[in-house]
Amino acid sequence: MRRSWIRTLFVIAGAYDGLLGLAFLFFPVSLFQWYGVTLPNHLGYVRFPALLLILFGVMFFQVAKDPDRFRCLMPYGIGLKTAYCGTVFGYALTKGIPGMWLPWAWADLVFLVLFLLAWRSTASAPARATA
Repeated sequence: MRRSWIRTLFVIAGAYDGLLGLAFLFFPVSLFQWYGVTLPNHLGYVRFPALLLILFGVMFFQVAKDPDRFRCLMPYGIGLKTAYCGTVFGYALTKGIPGMWLPWAWADLVFLVLFLLAWRSTASAPARATA
């Protein structure tokens, strides 16, 4: 079965999360101002998640190299996307949340569905020894 779409998916996910992380790491004030959202009382609350996004981006590039071999990393991406979507959509439906977070939640929902399909598609792959 041809699964080149999985490699492409994880390259796109790596670039998406990596670039988003870099943007929030280096330009948090500009991003919050552009969206008209008040900054948290300390930039560490923005920069730490930005660094995590960069780490996940690197992980997604690793998965893209060999989706069958690195299938074991896919659930972490699924967890990340589930956590973000659950948090943002949960607040959007109950207490409200600044609109700046919603476009990324919709994008992550798409990634979540595609990650689940990729994880399922690689289930039948023979296990390979890691060296």
